[in-house]
Amino acid sequence: MTKRRETLERIADALERLAPPVVPPQDWLSAPAYMWDGTSARAVETLDALPLATLRGVDEQKEAFTQNVARLAQGAAAHDTLLWGARGMGKSALVRAGVADAQAAHGGGALALVQISASALGRVPELLSQLAHVDRSFLLFVDDLGFGADQKSEMLSIRSLLDGGVTPRPPAVRVVVTSNRRAIVERDANETEALHERDARDDALALADRFGLKLGFHPCERATYLEIVRAYAGPLGLSFDEEEAMAFAIARGNRSGRTAYQFATELAGRAGLSL
Repeated sequence: MTKRRETLERIADALERLAPPVVPPQDWLSAPAYMWDGTSARAVETLDALPLATLRGVDEQKEAFTQNVARLAQGAAAHDTLLWGARGMGKSALVRAGVADAQAAHGGGALALVQISASALGRVPELLSQLAHVDRSFLLFVDDLGFGADQKSEMLSIRSLLDGGVTPRPPAVRVVVTSNRRAIVERDANETEALHERDARDDALALADRFGLKLGFHPCERATYLEIVRAYAGPLGLSFDEEEAMAFAIARGNRSGRTAYQFATELAGRAGLSL
């Protein structure tokens, strides 16, 4: 009898070692932001966000987005949002800054940002089932989403998330997507265009139409670019040569908020300062 018991105990120990570890329930109230990888979430203890006042040249977009996020934080009706357009003009920065601003105004427990990788979009229903039981508003963030034919599965996952499916979306959960595609796609298909190319355009337009708030971001003019540089350099007491700032942008082929920040980083580095 003892030998049999020892055998059973060894088998039980072996099965226990083979079994996956028990994952504790995610605490969705402890952090201002999270990263969702499709199976679990990693809490982000400090949300990396610029002050809203630092974001220049996007005043209309900033006002519309922050108003929408404030509604979500207050538990009021809010739109799903698409931020599209020129790269480096602050789309992702505005998402983080807008959430941080709402958290400061309405309390950190009112709203959390959950960034979702494109590869994890197919597992969003599992995420929604968790968030449905949490007394908090959430903004699901998909950054730099492509809308080409090779992103078909991601587009379908986003469409399902926006339209709802077997797993309904909680009312306190909204979606924000950024894309570098101008207006997602252009409505310029002609009769000679391949059928599958027109279908891809139609799919992308159909997805774009599902966002209640669409905000476009456009390349900087010279004056706006220099204003952004001043917004970064001024608080540090740094002066700069405008022609050098323009040459810096020309060398990078992109006059944008990101380039302005990179130039300000160069100025700060020369002075032995940090941004």
